[in-house]
Amino acid sequence: MPRILRLAAAQMGPNQRADSREAILARMIALLEGAAQQGAQLVVFPELAFTTFFPRWLLEGAELDGYFEAAMPNPAVQPLFDRARALGIGFYVGYAERTPEGQHFNSAIITGPDGAILGKYRKVHLPGSVEPRASDRFQQLEKRYFEYGDLGFPAFRGPAAWGSPVMGMLICNDRRWPEAWRAYGLQGVELMVMGYNSAAYDPNGGRTEDAGLRTFHSTLAAQANAYMNATWAVSTAKAGDEDGSGLIGGSVIVDPNGLIVAQAKSLGDEVLVADCDLDLCRQGKEKMFNFAAHRRPEHYRRLVDQVGAEPPA
Repeated sequence: MPRILRLAAAQMGPNQRADSREAILARMIALLEGAAQQGAQLVVFPELAFTTFFPRWLLEGAELDGYFEAAMPNPAVQPLFDRARALGIGFYVGYAERTPEGQHFNSAIITGPDGAILGKYRKVHLPGSVEPRASDRFQQLEKRYFEYGDLGFPAFRGPAAWGSPVMGMLICNDRRWPEAWRAYGLQGVELMVMGYNSAAYDPNGGRTEDAGLRTFHSTLAAQANAYMNATWAVSTAKAGDEDGSGLIGGSVIVDPNGLIVAQAKSLGDEVLVADCDLDLCRQGKEKMFNFAAHRRPEHYRRLVDQVGAEPPA
């Protein structure tokens, strides 16, 4: 029996610093309902979906604390969970997490059609810096505000109503790192979901990357890694101009051959939907990327023992 999962990428336009939580949540619920009207069973929202991308600002005190969620769900976001449960639709959403112990993570969860949380992920590959760059108006301070994710790359089974797919999650910069995808590939992943807030300029202060090149790189990462791990992939942006700082769009749904089956056409709120045949993963997993037959881990030691590049003498 075919295993067909109808997926949606819920790209969001910008969340301004002055936008209320209620206004942002209303947009998210509208996207959720639009996806449900098209028959979607799982909706993928962006990274830090409930707020502006606050690591671009140097913040402290109560304003900074206000961007973090002490629990998920919580009263401020409960309407999204309630509406999803009423519609029988699951979702992925990224948010800033503050743990009871006072740790701070860039996190994401996936809920099932019954509203239960199926899995949690904490971003591993944090970009940017701890200290701000004095000459730049906009910063990339994820290393200042978040700790490195401590959950690893845990795959899990989705519900039987979705065809019981093996699922994995990433967040933003993680999608550029093949090690993360391969960690899931070695668990037989069939569906990778991720959200991002990627600057339309070089957030590290360079001047050689524009929005077109950065969108190309985002799409390339999803296509190449989906192919090399024989998995479906949904990569969803928060896009547009947030308080004068541009974010790329380019949300995509990619099949296990690396082909784009749906792609955003705007920098605003937009729903992409595709029927994903999970059994299409078998071709790659049983042939070209049959890991049991072809991998040679005895030659990969450098990949885990070494961090920076070490050119030969």
